Amino acid sequence: MNTWLRRFIKHRDSALLGLALLFLLGAILRPTIPFKHNIYSYLLVADISQSMNASDMKLHGKTVSRLTYMQNMMHEVVASLPCGTKVSIGLFAGNSVAALYSPIEVCRNFAAIQDTIAHLDWRMAWSGNSRLRESLYVTAKVVRSMSEPAQVVYFTDGEEAPKLHAFNTKNLDEFQGGNDWILVGIGSEEGAAIPKLSEDNQVIGYWSNESFAMQPGIAQISESTLGVRDDNVATGEHDRYISKRASEYMESIVKEIDAKYIKGDSSYQVLQAMKAQKPARRDIAPLALDWILATLAGLCILGTYASRHPLRQIMQNLKLYRNEIKSRFFVKSDAVAHDNHFQ
Repeated sequence: MNTWLRRFIKHRDSALLGLALLFLLGAILRPTIPFKHNIYSYLLVADISQSMNASDMKLHGKTVSRLTYMQNMMHEVVASLPCGTKVSIGLFAGNSVAALYSPIEVCRNFAAIQDTIAHLDWRMAWSGNSRLRESLYVTAKVVRSMSEPAQVVYFTDGEEAPKLHAFNTKNLDEFQGGNDWILVGIGSEEGAAIPKLSEDNQVIGYWSNESFAMQPGIAQISESTLGVRDDNVATGEHDRYISKRASEYMESIVKEIDAKYIKGDSSYQVLQAMKAQKPARRDIAPLALDWILATLAGLCILGTYASRHPLRQIMQNLKLYRNEIKSRFFVKSDAVAHDNHFQ
């Protein structure tokens, strides 16, 4: 042992460079070891119903639609998630939710996820109605059908259109799967009228109050108890339906399914709520060792520049600096005093 140690000290620089080379070669092979850790996977559900076109949100000092505000919030949330997190984007309209793809790793697929959010549009909706309670059952089925578990973060204004009545209110007593989900309320307490848009995204009017009431004569079994909205447009400002963020309604829903509701006033609040969520699962995953080997290689290279006697070298350097300071200042002052003496 002592012989090897003496040889290492004698040929320290060559040995350290050799070790650095070995560590770098090991890093290139990208070795991993099995490591049990928490896996975070999310299904971010975006409400694309027509009430999300109501313009009652502020973004960068400008009034924007709820949809635009929600897109910006989702952009910021995805950008703040750590690498290794998996994300899927889901769409909510009518009484159902559709996942656009299975959860994918956020860093390797960052551009694709952000592009998906950027292209969210109300014209992607497959139904003009909006049934939040009904959609929760479908969301649970979507999550169960995924290749791996995922936590749900639901961005919505909570609008039910047409309005709920006793015969078309879905019972959530037997609902399973909402544990630790998050409902993020988008919209304002003051509310705004909902524009009715053409297929070219042009405003052709505003939804009327009558359009959110159940049509007369609708039977309980009609359209799976969803009802149909009147398609009329408001004839004046007093006829316009004013849509607001349904905070109280969503708070009542989360109590029924053991979920959590937060107001979508900032992406920071959403991220804090997501951090408080339980991980989607805990499993064994590979832990990369390449960065550790690369760090050790760097330390070996730095070691070749270190002195064998660092304390002695430091003391010698300090002594040299002290002598240099004396030679510059004290010698100069003595010379000046000598010149003054002869004057």
